[in-house]
Amino acid sequence: MNDQGVPPFARARAASGALFLDDRGRVLLVRPTYKPFMDIPGGCVEPGETPYEACIREVQEELGIRPAIGRLLVVDWSPSPKAGDRVLFVFDGGTLDDALLRQIRFVDKELSAYEFHSVEELDGLLIERLARRLKAAVTARELGRIIYLEHGQAIPVE
Repeated sequence: MNDQGVPPFARARAASGALFLDDRGRVLLVRPTYKPFMDIPGGCVEPGETPYEACIREVQEELGIRPAIGRLLVVDWSPSPKAGDRVLFVFDGGTLDDALLRQIRFVDKELSAYEFHSVEELDGLLIERLARRLKAAVTARELGRIIYLEHGQAIPVE
């Protein structure tokens, strides 16, 4: 409770990224230069920006391409005592063809490489909650719906 007797509100940071696939259905993973694990293209939402706008901006900044970004696939509520509360959005980046792949440039130097991996490989390559989030995003894409997650785990919604 604050001085006015009102309980504090969550102050979640927001981030968004894109799920890209290749023509074999494999997931695009990137190698950040600033952390030891793989991720997807994306990043923090800036003040005055929507999660969708942030996804488009981050993809362009990190990969140097501007593919069409599609619909929302998953929203993941990810509280953490160390990192703080976060709400994470994953949008459908679609399938990247060879022409777009040839245009990828690591413009802002946040990334050093990209690779495609099967959904079955994600558990061994990513931190647990990100692997769960991406597997849910692939499922949401296949089902044509949005999936709500908490800590990367689907919450049944009636």
